[in-house]
Amino acid sequence: MPLVDALEKYRRRRPIRLHVPGHGGRAPGGLRQWGLAPGWDATELEGLDDLHNPGGVIAAAQEKVAGLFGARCSFFLVNGATAGIQALVAATCAGGRALVLPRNVHRSVLGGLVISGARPVFLEPEVVPGFGFAAGFGLDQLEYALRRNKDTGAVLAVHPNYYGVVGDLAGVAGVCRRYGVPLLVDEAHGTHLRFHPELPEDALALGADAVVQSVHKTGGALTQAAWLHLGSAKVDWERLADALRLLQTSSPSYILMASLDAARDFLARCGREVLDKLLRTARGAAREIDALPGLGTLGEKHLGTLCAAGYDPTRLVVSVRELGITGYEAARRLAAEHGIYLEMADVFNVVAVLSLGTTKSETDKLVRALAGISRRPPAGGRLVLTAPAPACPPSPPMIITPRRAWLAPRRTVPLEQAAGLVSAEMVAVYPPGMAVIYPGEEITPAVVEYLIQVRKSGVHRQGAADPQLLTVLVVK
Repeated sequence: MPLVDALEKYRRRRPIRLHVPGHGGRAPGGLRQWGLAPGWDATELEGLDDLHNPGGVIAAAQEKVAGLFGARCSFFLVNGATAGIQALVAATCAGGRALVLPRNVHRSVLGGLVISGARPVFLEPEVVPGFGFAAGFGLDQLEYALRRNKDTGAVLAVHPNYYGVVGDLAGVAGVCRRYGVPLLVDEAHGTHLRFHPELPEDALALGADAVVQSVHKTGGALTQAAWLHLGSAKVDWERLADALRLLQTSSPSYILMASLDAARDFLARCGREVLDKLLRTARGAAREIDALPGLGTLGEKHLGTLCAAGYDPTRLVVSVRELGITGYEAARRLAAEHGIYLEMADVFNVVAVLSLGTTKSETDKLVRALAGISRRPPAGGRLVLTAPAPACPPSPPMIITPRRAWLAPRRTVPLEQAAGLVSAEMVAVYPPGMAVIYPGEEITPAVVEYLIQVRKSGVHRQGAADPQLLTVLVVK
């Protein structure tokens, strides 16, 4: 672990630290009682290299990551996968070129669209029956979009999505090759995929040209630590490096970078063995949950007719809709009554991420807690929604680019009066987990009606300046 070794060597010297950060290598007062050891929290010193111009231990650590994943080169990211996604969009789609992407992309993509001025061309993902979340998109949709948009700078795919489902990424890569367009992949939730044959194949193995992974999510690094791989020469290395220098902090955390170095070492040595145990644990828990009344876990049987190639079984997606409660209520009860905190919940489901550090005793507790909830239906009535969750309207037309909409003067109008105006904000609804309206799109009457129904039903939404959805931001 070249970077970890260099930082430990530095710490052991007991140096007189006349440099930032200002804690001098000692835990700040309020944190001493928690055992924080900041000795590795350093800056660009002799022997510790420079993230923005690496040629020493950081470069060596990045080369080891590239070797492990079979990449042409890899970059350490300390501003999360967000910085990597935005840098890739900026490096490939600047100047108003088209970016073809599904509507269920992460909200970080909006930043890339604003920075680059790219023109988004959205693909409609299919929705998984019974669970209600967005999955993959069809290859015919992609072909149609590329034929109509000759100026496409890149295609962006999500692999896997937040619920662990993967689409036909090999097919997507084949279409991109035929049209000579680079394939960018948000693999934020898939750092671990490469390390076990019973998991879906990882994006680089399936032909992606550039991949971003949130190593802190499933690879064991600290929060905000990520890396970016280039799988081919279709993405210009120098433009990407320039974009990363623009977007990443000029004071990168050495502790975050060291956690990336250590995570790579752990995955290389122990990934297969740990995932062997984790998959047994996950499948056993899924079988037990499926046997509980009113509960069911996501499996291959739910994906057969969709644009989906499989799913990650270490992500337990549990439908609670047959219990007559929402996923939000189930998650609240798991936390309040059992001390179990899950990754996310939506109207119909709860999602538990089983990570490299998850033990069987922890999943056993989850199963017992869900059994208790299954035996105790809600005191009154059925699903705790003030109205049924409405179906998504068609994607509205893009009038101006997200960049122009973001930079334009804006005003607030009542939602009921917004039809025909141009949105200045993004509003996403969960489920299905995708944007209903993007900056620059026309707010159609169907969108207004849908958002009114969302407001009445209590479905979770994200991105709106007014969380109550009484008003929306529009271009002035």
